[in-house]
Amino acid sequence: MILKNSELNKLNFKETKYILVYGPNEGAKEEQINFIKSKSRVEQILKYDEKQVLENTETFANQINIKSLFDNEKLIIINRASDKLFKIIEKFTDKKDTNIIIINSGPLEKKSKLRNFFEKKKELVCIPSYSDNLETLSKIASNFFREKDINFSQSNINFLINKCNGDRGILKNELKKIELYSLNKKKLDYDNLNKLINLIENHSVAELIDNCLAKNKKKTINILNENIYSKEDCILITRTFLNKSKKILKLANEYEYNKNIELTISTAKPPIFWKDKEITKQHLYKWTPKKIKNLIYELNTIELEIKRNLDNSINIIKNFILEQSSDHSNN
Repeated sequence: MILKNSELNKLNFKETKYILVYGPNEGAKEEQINFIKSKSRVEQILKYDEKQVLENTETFANQINIKSLFDNEKLIIINRASDKLFKIIEKFTDKKDTNIIIINSGPLEKKSKLRNFFEKKKELVCIPSYSDNLETLSKIASNFFREKDINFSQSNINFLINKCNGDRGILKNELKKIELYSLNKKKLDYDNLNKLINLIENHSVAELIDNCLAKNKKKTINILNENIYSKEDCILITRTFLNKSKKILKLANEYEYNKNIELTISTAKPPIFWKDKEITKQHLYKWTPKKIKNLIYELNTIELEIKRNLDNSINIIKNFILEQSSDHSNN
C-alpha cells in the first residue's frame, strides 16, 4: 500500500508492522522515520545495515525475535536497503511480528521487487520520498523566517533553496546556521549568506568521497556528472580524500583489533557524528588497514601528478575516483 507523506497520520501500528521508506530525499525520509518513532512510542530501537542482515541473516532473525517477560515492542530500522533484501523481507512478513520494521532505501526503480512488494500488499506500507520542489522548500524557509522573526528577502530565500539540491534536510541544516548567526544581530546580506551556507559543490566533495570509499560506483558517477569541477577543486578533492583516508586507517586498525564494528564506531576519537555512522561502517567493511595504506600512498602520488599536470587534473582525479569506487580496484 502506497502512503503519501501527508497521510502518515493514517498509520495503524496494530495492522502495519512493515514500512518501506525510499527515495533520494534524505531529509524527508528522516522526518518520516522520526514521525514513526514518536507515534509508535517504542522505547527500544535497533539499527542495522543491509550488509549486516545479509551476512548474518540467522543471527539477525534470532535477535529480533528474542523476547523476555520484560521486553516491549521493538522498532527495527534497516538502512541502505536494496532488492538484495527482498527474499529475507518476504519471509519475515509471512510471520506475525510484534515489532515494527522500517526498511530505509535510496531511489528504487518501478521494477524493483522490494518496491512492488510493499506497494501491492495491503498489510505493508510504502512511503516514497521524492526530491522537494522549489515551492515546498520556499514554504519551509518562509515559515521558518516568519516564526523566528528574521528579516530575510525573497531573493535570498531563492538563492538558499537553489543550493539545497531538492532536499529539505540540507535546507534545515542551513536554516539552523542562519538562526545562530542572527542571534548576534549581524546583517545577513548576500555576501555573508554565501559564506555562511554550505554550497552544494562543497557538500558534493564530501559526498563524492564517501560514496567512492563505500564502493558505490553508480552514486559516485552521478555526483561527478552533476558537478562541474575546476582545476583548483582537484587539489581540494585530493586533500579531502587523503584526510578522510587517514581517519579510516585509524578506525580500520581498531576494527581489525577488536572485531567489533559498533565498538569501533562508538569509541572513535574524535566522535563520529550520528549521520556519518552508517557510511563509516560501509568504509570499514570495504577497506582493510593494508588496502587503505595503499590508497594513501596512491593519493600522495596522484596529488604530485595533478600539480605537475594541472591542465589535465580533472581527468586525472576523475579516473582515479572511478577506479577506487569499483569493487574490482587493485587496493
